[in-house]
Amino acid sequence: MAELVYPPVIATARAWFKALDLRFDIQGTEHVPLRGGALLVSNHISYLDFIFAGLAALPSKRLVRFMAKESVFRHKVSGPLMRAMKHIPVDRSQGEDAYRHALRSLDSGEVVGVFPEATISRSFTLKEFKSGAARLAQEARVPLVPMALWGTQRLWTKGHKRDFGRNHFPVGIRVGEPLHPGADEQPEGLTSRLRERMQELLEAAQRAYPGKPSDPKDTWWLPAHMGGTAPTPAEAKAM
Repeated sequence: MAELVYPPVIATARAWFKALDLRFDIQGTEHVPLRGGALLVSNHISYLDFIFAGLAALPSKRLVRFMAKESVFRHKVSGPLMRAMKHIPVDRSQGEDAYRHALRSLDSGEVVGVFPEATISRSFTLKEFKSGAARLAQEARVPLVPMALWGTQRLWTKGHKRDFGRNHFPVGIRVGEPLHPGADEQPEGLTSRLRERMQELLEAAQRAYPGKPSDPKDTWWLPAHMGGTAPTPAEAKAM
């Protein structure tokens, strides 16, 4: 079936990025498979992460079907768009429905996007991962493609106002080599391996990031361990 909505949405997003004068540093997109099912797994630091994570698959000419909370699909504007782009609603009280939906998408050769932290990390560090991505990869027999985003929190994240001004924000995107589930590997072990790889990618994106706070009051988007004023992981968990 022809994709009537997704390509125009991508074109609109790219025009918006240009208007904001965002600068991208993207590496590793060659790791997204050209065909067949795969799970694209990203960290979660911004309300806009699904847009930026989807960019990683465009060089491979793949469209990502993201798993997103069900309330987004109920919105009068975003709901019709999300359904038309074949994204996958997640009702946390009935998670198995979303799991089966994602499994069908993977079996049909789609790339499914997952945020294993489930919610935005207020500390901008990796939270604990849910094991659903590992379970999906094992059952569908598809690779996990780890990736990390950095800088997207400066645009719009939990607890801070949106900043859609022309601020020349850099956005770093790192994609790693696919991880293939072992024949007898437990979901917990695969999840741990995935998290370790994503931590490496996140640190690489942070090291290469050119944007530094010009004002001591502008350190909110930096993690505490990097000298910023973001909550520590323990403080974020308490929040």
